[in-house]
Amino acid sequence: MEATVTQPPSARDLWEQRFAEDRYFFGTEPNAFVAATVARLPRGRALCLAEGEGRNAVHLAEAGYEVSSVDLTEAGVAKTRRLAAERGVEVDAQVGDLATFDLGAEAWDLVVSSFAHVPPAVRRRVHAQLATALRPGGALVLEAYTPDQIGRGTGGPPVPELTMTLAALREELAGLDLVHAAELERPVLEGNGHTGLGAVVQVIAVRRADD
Repeated sequence: MEATVTQPPSARDLWEQRFAEDRYFFGTEPNAFVAATVARLPRGRALCLAEGEGRNAVHLAEAGYEVSSVDLTEAGVAKTRRLAAERGVEVDAQVGDLATFDLGAEAWDLVVSSFAHVPPAVRRRVHAQLATALRPGGALVLEAYTPDQIGRGTGGPPVPELTMTLAALREELAGLDLVHAAELERPVLEGNGHTGLGAVVQVIAVRRADD
């Protein structure tokens, strides 16, 4: 008798399963750093990367942005559209893989990356596009876990390769001006997905208006 080999689920499958539940895995309120930061930024067109179930995209739409979002999962995009409808706003939510997604040229006044933990090659590809994808004066707002988060049990990826460091981000975002850049610990309480003190990196990076 031949043995049955069970393949481990892919990252897409895992997130499809999590987002298929009725509850919102990360809640429906925006990331605290994103919410505090965008309140001080000019309005315009915004793109949310690896947006999950839509909490940041919907918040931006409520704040007056024209919002698009991209996520790997159909379940996450469906919940983004549902949350937007419930809140009475519009979000152009798309299913897409950041490994191949085209951010365009001078397309966005704001790009949000909230715990968008993807493989390093994908992350570098996306960050390399930002200097041209943002309009002059446009900004990236990013928060992610650092390698110090591994083992805390309060959320985040299981391996350090999927986390981010400030040193790496300075290199990857070399075409932008970092106006805020810090590694710190803070409570991250977002649904069942993020549940306590977290080790995070926060960045606000701006494309110079004269570029």
